[in-house]
Amino acid sequence: MDAKLSGSSDRAHALALFAAVIEQGSFSAAGRQLGMSPSAVARAVDRIEARLGVRLLLRSTRALTLTAEGRAYLQAARRILADLDDAEQQIADQGNPRGRLRVSAALSHGRLCVVPLLGRFAARYPDILIDIALTDTLVDIAGGEADVAVRFGPLPDSSLTARRLGESRRVIVASPDYLARHGTPQVPEDLFDHKCLNFSFRRSEPVWPFRRDGHDFALSVRGGVEANNGETLGQLAAIGVGVARVGAFSVAREIANGTLVPILEAFNPGDIEQIHAVFVGGQNVPARVRVFVDFLAANLS
Repeated sequence: MDAKLSGSSDRAHALALFAAVIEQGSFSAAGRQLGMSPSAVARAVDRIEARLGVRLLLRSTRALTLTAEGRAYLQAARRILADLDDAEQQIADQGNPRGRLRVSAALSHGRLCVVPLLGRFAARYPDILIDIALTDTLVDIAGGEADVAVRFGPLPDSSLTARRLGESRRVIVASPDYLARHGTPQVPEDLFDHKCLNFSFRRSEPVWPFRRDGHDFALSVRGGVEANNGETLGQLAAIGVGVARVGAFSVAREIANGTLVPILEAFNPGDIEQIHAVFVGGQNVPARVRVFVDFLAANLS
């Protein structure tokens, strides 16, 4: 073995031995933990002190007492051993990602699009414990409230890393029964005579965007019910409560089976929301975060 490698290994062993002596409180207790005789442990400490040229421990028949140099050496030993453990764990995780993964996703998109994927991910990475929370409240990723968040729309400037997962267009829908009772809007201004279902958290003045002859404009619309997620608005529209403008993903099944009908598509401005996975980036991204974001990017498009 290379002399430098051997020396590094010997020093790591010496750090672990010295830390064990202090944690166990005696040479004999440390020896039992390390599988060494008390005299072998004592000689190892003697060699550390001889190499450093300082006294680390004051020995008596009753106790071992750290010197000032001993306290400094112990602090360094614990820090270095912890760094070694972290480095080995990160390297080991590259081949076998593990640990708790806290995921935050919006209510509707999470339930309809993210949750159905989790079984496949769990089967692929059995050592990752997935902890998912569905909420339309923005969690503090940098503050440690989650490891990964799936977010819609423009992202504010921050130190976080964002990975594009896909996009979602919006669509205006109503039920055939509602349209039979109230008529089908032919131009956006017809919505003034309809019950328009809005998001409760978007903005105080609800406006829906449109495009006519290449020019964009928006209309302020009103209705009798608001909700905090698109799936609920789609359900309300499906039972004939009113007209809703929601993400197409949240009503795809209803459109396919005819429960909801898209309207005013000729005036749809193509307003598309980008979908991103947001997480703390950098060189030390845990493998469990990296593989989950890669999985979402491959399966949510």
